[in-house]
Amino acid sequence: MPETSITESMAPGTAPSVGPLGPWSSRKAQIAWGSALIFLLVAAIYYQVLERLVTDWWQIPDFSHGFLLPPFAAYLVWERRITLLATKPAPAWSGIAVMAFGLVILLLGIYGAELFLSRISFLILLAGLVLCFGGRPFIKELRFPLLVLILAIPLPSLILNQITFPLQIFASKVASDLLPLFAVPVLREGNVIVLPLMKLEVAEACSGIRSLVSLFTMAIIYGYFVERSAMRRVMLALASIPIAIAANAVRIVGTGLCVQYWSPEKAMGFFHEFSGWVIFLVSLACLYTLHRAMRLFPVKRRQTS
Repeated sequence: MPETSITESMAPGTAPSVGPLGPWSSRKAQIAWGSALIFLLVAAIYYQVLERLVTDWWQIPDFSHGFLLPPFAAYLVWERRITLLATKPAPAWSGIAVMAFGLVILLLGIYGAELFLSRISFLILLAGLVLCFGGRPFIKELRFPLLVLILAIPLPSLILNQITFPLQIFASKVASDLLPLFAVPVLREGNVIVLPLMKLEVAEACSGIRSLVSLFTMAIIYGYFVERSAMRRVMLALASIPIAIAANAVRIVGTGLCVQYWSPEKAMGFFHEFSGWVIFLVSLACLYTLHRAMRLFPVKRRQTS
């Protein structure tokens, strides 16, 4: 019996059929290779920028909260994975313009020696990528993770100084008003509190900006996991600001009392370092107490037909 080749047994003009998973596997491979290429390009462009950012998180205590935010943002994306997979992509050409804008900001930051611009350009580029390949529906779903990552970028020195100095003056003024209540005579000269035994300077590190930013970040993370009401989440985040400022003023008052009634050396040494952690824990406790007080008033939910 003569052998018949496969091509001869097929009808003229027909092409070999592929399996049901063939086109889909090829599509997934293209997406995987494209994603890997984009990842490598972004990593090559922003390697030094992100390396310097992580170094600042590690070496500068004021920015150490930055380590918490990338895992938290990744969790937010993972939590939305089902919604993202069910969302139909709507690629937008405007994403290319956003990416180009991010790269321009990167160049301005590099040649202008402004770290904040080069770092914020990374988030702009990420937003542009999401908008370019996913469109507005994906931007809507991922806007909160992108906004959370802004907190991981230290503020520029120009803005930070405008916030720090008023906090120094406020903390020193509150401490100079409270210390006489404990029979401690004081004389305030700007951000310097003159005590009978020594001068207590409220420096930038003692302004409370560190605890303020850290507590604000913790309030956002805490509110997201334990509270379903968006209004209460916002209230917790905003309440962390006065709590942190008040806690820092209490810390300075405690330092003044230790100088007067204990030992100046111990007050500026062990107590100054240890009290920072204690006051931060107390601030977290105040935030928790405030949240428990909020839960006493139930939120009215809108009824939907």
